[in-house]
Order: sequence, then C-alpha cells, then structure tokens
Amino acid sequence: MKPIREFQLDDLPVLFAISIKTGLSGGDASHLYLDPNMIGHIYSAPYAVLEPRFALVVEDRQGVAGFAVGTIDTEAWEDRLEREWWPRLRKLYPDPAGKPREAWSADERRAFMIHHPARTPEWVDRHYPAHVHINLLPRAQGAGVGRRLLNSWLSLAAVHGKKRIHVGVNAANGRAIRFWQRSGFERLDHALPDNGRKIWMGYALDQ
Repeated sequence: MKPIREFQLDDLPVLFAISIKTGLSGGDASHLYLDPNMIGHIYSAPYAVLEPRFALVVEDRQGVAGFAVGTIDTEAWEDRLEREWWPRLRKLYPDPAGKPREAWSADERRAFMIHHPARTPEWVDRHYPAHVHINLLPRAQGAGVGRRLLNSWLSLAAVHGKKRIHVGVNAANGRAIRFWQRSGFERLDHALPDNGRKIWMGYALDQ
C-alpha cells in the first residue's frame, strides 16, 4: 500500500518532473519541450506553492510517484494566479502571440497559456466550484492508487465545506476520461459548448 501524505516544499522538483512525464495525454512529453518545467508551471507548481493545504503526494520505495493538487474556489484561484503567479513567469517567457500559431513550439504554446490563461466557464464555477488535478507516474498506475489519492483529496475538500468538484480533461486523453468516469465524475456537455479540446466533468458529494 503506497502511503499518501501532505505535500512538502522539497517535493516540488518531483512535481515538475511528474508533470512533464505525464504531459502528453498521460504519456511522457519530455521530448517535446526545451524547458522541462513548462507544464508544471501551469498544472502543479502554483497549487503546491500557493495552496499547499490542498496538495497531496503518494510515495513508493522509489519516492514520490504521483500527486493531487487543487483548490476549493476556482474563481478566486484564477484571480489569485493573475496577481501572484503569472506576472513572474511572464517576465521569464515571452508571449508568442506575434508569431503564427502553426509555428509555435510546445514551449511557446505553454507560454501563450501563461500570458493568456483561459478562465473556467462560469457555469462550471457556479455549480462545481472546486477543482483537482491528479497525475501518476506509470509505475503507480493501474493499482487503485489514483482512486485512493482522489478520495483523500475529496475528503480534504469536504472538510472545508466543498462537495462539488470539477475537472477539465484533454479530449484526447481517453484513459483519463475513463478514470474520472469510473470515479463518479459526469460529463457536463449538456451545459457547455463543445470546444473540441477540453471535456468538463463534475462530481457532487452531496448527491
């Protein structure tokens, strides 16, 4: 049984590493990026640094093998990122908006996200205000670890009064979509326009 514990600051480099190792629809994206921290700057590090009380990691004999990070108030979180997280990164990574999109590298696509972060749809914010990200290295996948990690995070959110949680999933990541569906998350397509790239899913502990 792999133990789950609270995130500690010295775990941060591993979160960056896991983020890129799982950044290609769950597979290794290392070969696509010049800067291996680009994905982590968006999907793991801000949560671990700014909201460590909602950051959990799972360990095995080799060390940290996965994490769950998130927030219980997505709208406030996105406002906070604009104040406290994106400004520093915008100084490090130029905005590629002046170049044709088809010429962007993987790093530049992430840099665009840093300069122009998409907001979560208002309907999702209102009905499922919390959100979570879970990433596991291959050695921790397929053994129920993801479900245990998710349940631990959901319990943490419930303690803080949040019982409705959403996730945004890459439409190309069929394995992740199946994981969330098996975990009780339902697609929210009925309430949201199809953007072709991201699927929104919601979970309600109070139903």
